[in-house]
Amino acid sequence: MKNYTAITTFILVGLTDDPNLKILLFIFLLLTYLLSVAGNLIIITLTLVDPHLKTPMYFFLRNFSILEVSFTTVCIPRFLYTMASGDNTVTYNACATQLFFVVILAVTEFFILTAMSYDRYVAICKPLHYTTIMNNMVCIKFLIGCYMIALIIVLPPFGMGFELEFCDSNVIDHFGCDAAPILKITCSDTEFLERFVLVLAVLTLLFTLVCVIMSYTYIIRTILRFPSAQQRKRAFSTCSSHIIVVSITYGTCIFIYIKPHAKEGVAINKVVSVLTTSVAPVMNPFIYTLRNKQVVQAFKDMIKRVASYFKGLK
Repeated sequence: MKNYTAITTFILVGLTDDPNLKILLFIFLLLTYLLSVAGNLIIITLTLVDPHLKTPMYFFLRNFSILEVSFTTVCIPRFLYTMASGDNTVTYNACATQLFFVVILAVTEFFILTAMSYDRYVAICKPLHYTTIMNNMVCIKFLIGCYMIALIIVLPPFGMGFELEFCDSNVIDHFGCDAAPILKITCSDTEFLERFVLVLAVLTLLFTLVCVIMSYTYIIRTILRFPSAQQRKRAFSTCSSHIIVVSITYGTCIFIYIKPHAKEGVAINKVVSVLTTSVAPVMNPFIYTLRNKQVVQAFKDMIKRVASYFKGLK
């Protein structure tokens, strides 16, 4: 007979036991979190209030920034609380909730990036039909579709995860509730679940990556036909930021999640997970703003409006 004790709390190991390193890590994560939230909120605000940024490209960029803020907020504040308070316990329900939102937001990001690449394809390859093809209703349908497909992908394995049993340990070798370290400590047979998750992850990765590659293949072919170098440079500049973000997102995902067995160990993934949840969300606003003249100009205009408003109060 199986004699399993129902687990109600997990213990998070964290990243380090060194007190000095903990302080440095806390400061680093706090600063990157604040910068990430501030940077992405600026993009969200600019795309909402500036009339020059009312295009499909900035609609998707705004929603990508919302995903980035949500993703880092699901992970980092909880870890900061753990380091500050010393309370490294997390309830079963809280852990499941965090894991669900981490995965659903991450999967949705891939489909948003795919929608953004299609938007660039239409803008460059079919410029005369751009406003007709990428109208507001189409953009909203794309956005809803991204979330719906993510739910369809995530819910089946997540539901199977509730059947897992824990008997020997409730210590999660990570700073947050991640799938791999949880599978590592369960005493249930996880082979089918791991293979199922692997298949879903590979199919999601390949489908979105193929769509992105196809979009940019047509984009590059079209750009190379432009008569002047100035036109080619301008067209490439509108896509370069998206290509950089796609490369970072797919690269980290391949490293962390596409692997055959969770029980082989997750130690090195801790560092990469920190970079994914803290550094990447900081980089994305700078990548999109510093390389985009329209966003930079919109930011300058907003600063001028805010400054003139405060001058009027004096």
